[in-house]
Amino acid sequence: MHPTNSKPHPYFAQSQISPSTIKVSHGRLHANLLIALASLFAICFESTTTHAQESSKSSKSSQNEAILLSEFIYETAPFPSCHASSIEETEQGLVATWFGGTHEKHPDVGIWVSRLDHKPSSEKSQSKDSLLSNLWTTPIEVANGKQAGPQDSQLPTWNPVLFQPKLGPTPRPLYLFYKVGPTPETWWGMMTSSLDHGLTWSTPIRLPEGILGPIKNKPEELNDGSWLCPSSTETEEEPSKWKVHFELSSDRGKTWTRVPGIDQKPLNDGVSLQAIQPTLLQLGPKNWLAIGRSRQDKIFETESFDDGKSWSPLRLGKLPNNNSGLDALTLRDGTHLIVYNHVAGTPGQWGGKRTPLNVARSKDGREWTPWLVLEDTPGEFSYPAMIETADGLVHITYTWNRKKIKHAVISPK
Repeated sequence: MHPTNSKPHPYFAQSQISPSTIKVSHGRLHANLLIALASLFAICFESTTTHAQESSKSSKSSQNEAILLSEFIYETAPFPSCHASSIEETEQGLVATWFGGTHEKHPDVGIWVSRLDHKPSSEKSQSKDSLLSNLWTTPIEVANGKQAGPQDSQLPTWNPVLFQPKLGPTPRPLYLFYKVGPTPETWWGMMTSSLDHGLTWSTPIRLPEGILGPIKNKPEELNDGSWLCPSSTETEEEPSKWKVHFELSSDRGKTWTRVPGIDQKPLNDGVSLQAIQPTLLQLGPKNWLAIGRSRQDKIFETESFDDGKSWSPLRLGKLPNNNSGLDALTLRDGTHLIVYNHVAGTPGQWGGKRTPLNVARSKDGREWTPWLVLEDTPGEFSYPAMIETADGLVHITYTWNRKKIKHAVISPK
């Protein structure tokens, strides 16, 4: 802070001009003035630096208070590479999933799952020590692309998404959507479910032709129990057409409606605005805002006022995007959160850096305020997934340098 002492600075006290010193040489006077200016600059610089340090400490303290836990879901695994995680809460605890194998697109890439069971209610706590005392189970492979290709060859799997509906029959199934295929341009949608909180899984079924399921981010359950799934497609031509669409199911995944339909006008042409992997924010009753990844250096937006039955043409939003996946969430108090890389694309390259990994807040889903930095070192921290659990905490999983899946717990309060 700036000095408030009423006494003059020592330099100025010692350099008062009196009649006896009026004949001082111009050189001496010039030197004294320079020293005075230098002293004044030093005081201002020290004040500014101190204020910046205090602000930095305050910001870091706020971050430390909000980030309750940051951990790896596993330390070692039978696969060297992983990506594209998803997380969901069941009555038993948390379940996380991702794809893992030799590397993305390799035929041996499968879908892996790990669980984090709740402690007995008497031991529940939001303290860091309590959160750290919980342990994730050893990852197990629950789906793969064996015998899915020509001559029963194995194909890679992609982008698993977990979804636990709150309405419907009990016990409530935990659903796992994923994709199988050589590439994102040629993959198809699959679905399996678990009745024991992710411990065992049903035989996977292939989704109908033209239906891919949620492409990266979680579906939303509407008031009537219908599912609203954010989805998208990519084509094999050059340039690839990246188009956003949505999929609705009113009977828990037995039948589906695609919006817009394949034979209807798309929400974007896929070239002038290349966009994929939407995520959903609820702005009001039947009012949804979808935002997501684009190749135009910013996130895209599209809005629905009828629970996803129709959508506005895509437009670009205000936040930067590095041609990488993100996730967003509307909390129960109406606050919107987004977890994303706050960096645009790199000219001449496929996308931008996938660091830092940030969290921002918004009241309307369009104007965002920076909040947290989960990662800021060189590397890849990408494809986050985010949920709000019953205790009001926010859980985020994300890719950590393609080697591990990281789990962070933050307090929105």
